[in-house]
Amino acid sequence: MNKDVYVVVEQRGGCIEKVGCELLGKALDLAAALDQRVVAVLLGDGVRQKAENLFAYGASEVVVVDDPVLKEYTTEPYTKALVSVIETFKPEIMLFGATFIGRDLAPRVAARIHTGLTADCTGLDIDPESRLLLMTRPAFGGNIMATIVCREYRPQMATVRPGVMQAILPDASRGGKVIAHPVAFSPVDMNVEILKITAEVGRSVDITAAEVIVSGGLGVGSAQGYQPLRELAAALGGEVAASRAGVDKGWIDRDRQVGQTGKTVRPRLYLAFGISGAIQHLAGMEDSDIIIAVNKDADAPIMSVADLAVVGDLREVVPKLTRAIQKYKEQEA
Repeated sequence: MNKDVYVVVEQRGGCIEKVGCELLGKALDLAAALDQRVVAVLLGDGVRQKAENLFAYGASEVVVVDDPVLKEYTTEPYTKALVSVIETFKPEIMLFGATFIGRDLAPRVAARIHTGLTADCTGLDIDPESRLLLMTRPAFGGNIMATIVCREYRPQMATVRPGVMQAILPDASRGGKVIAHPVAFSPVDMNVEILKITAEVGRSVDITAAEVIVSGGLGVGSAQGYQPLRELAAALGGEVAASRAGVDKGWIDRDRQVGQTGKTVRPRLYLAFGISGAIQHLAGMEDSDIIIAVNKDADAPIMSVADLAVVGDLREVVPKLTRAIQKYKEQEA
């Protein structure tokens, strides 16, 4: 019998990735609806000591596959390890982060065990009657939201992008059980050889972690048009982001894109300048605590979701707002 909600918790260089903690928080809700437990799965080399940290974020148990073969991510060994975990423990639900690792690993595992996979989910819930996992994601270019179920096969599997779910506040008093799960790897499992690992240099700040985001769209007008937004972001202690339009024009780096095909953010304050608010963009930022939108078009879709909607020209509004904030900070100093 399949039971419990399993979360594959990523680690890189021995550091737990934030998306794993976010998924553990959502798994608590799903498990409560099913009267089941939350189990984390941690793969790597020398990661046993990190397992107990996951209890604070909602895990009741942590299954650890600790082996030198898993020191760096490679598809086949990680797939073999997870397939072994699934065949041994028979989870009802298994969740992955939609990172470059999760997007590579989850479909390989799903194919190996003959189950379904719903990718890039923005919502997860339990149907109270069927007790099936309801997996919601944008479809048809983001024009509709589709809810998908996996009726026949187990586990029910989904990937969720970082920033979509919220981690619970860690509770150090929570405890649980760590289960060491050995996997018999062989040389044939390592079908690639890692010759060299080069750390990425000059990586920008991850916008999913920003408390304040100043975002610009097609209305910014050019690459130079983002400079006033950067100045405003600096004054607010935030980060600059963009809609897909700005990225497609080549005005700003792709890692700054918010939306269905970019990143999902949940800042305390989201300022949108010159962004119309297509559903693809709204899917990536609508859960922000406070949304302020500035647009020449009073009927732009983003104006209807904004807590404060300003009809105006961003070229006039942004410099004035930046000066006002700088002046206020000088007076407070």
